Amino acid sequence: MKKRGIFITFEGPEGSGKSTQSKLLCKFLKGLGLGIYHTREPGGTIVGERIRKILLNTSHSNMSKLTELLLYMASRNQLVEECIKPELKKGRIVICDRFQDASLAYQGYGLGIDKKLICSLGSLATCSIKPDLTILLDINPEEGIKRTKRDDRIEKRPLVFHRRVRQGYLEIAKKEPFRVRIVPVLKDISQTQDLIRKTVLDVIRRYKVARDSIKTS
Repeated sequence: MKKRGIFITFEGPEGSGKSTQSKLLCKFLKGLGLGIYHTREPGGTIVGERIRKILLNTSHSNMSKLTELLLYMASRNQLVEECIKPELKKGRIVICDRFQDASLAYQGYGLGIDKKLICSLGSLATCSIKPDLTILLDINPEEGIKRTKRDDRIEKRPLVFHRRVRQGYLEIAKKEPFRVRIVPVLKDISQTQDLIRKTVLDVIRRYKVARDSIKTS
């Protein structure tokens, strides 16, 4: 059996604390002696980070919906080819802030782009790689926006947009409850992290048991 790591993604509306919680999780898992690779979307590569600056720049208010979608897909493909695939082949746990679900939630539910088109482009951009586990940090959009600096192009969109994004995420989770685990954003960061750790450790144990059973069969 070829060695293959575990792919974990963090998703959620603006202000849900994805970066903070994913970094805390990485530190915790490294403390357990596990091999971890942490990255983000858009970004994670030289090409991706340049695309990120374009996407989030508030001066690009006239960017079309399709242009936005394709730029996210381009950054994603570069990240998959340059980082995610190689790191998974090494057997590491790859943790990524946002992935394909974000395009479905933001450009699909949020902007109204055809969801089948997004899924089709996403399959191409991700090389059909899907997360083994997605942590969906759920927060009320009103509260989430209060937590943001409101200094990038996406954060500045109207509240109704962010409500559609959250609803999109919840519908994705409803369709894939085994992969997407909803974690409520609590006032205490450490309490939210405890919920995340429990979920992640359960998945890691499950994958270990599955691999061991294949090796001994």
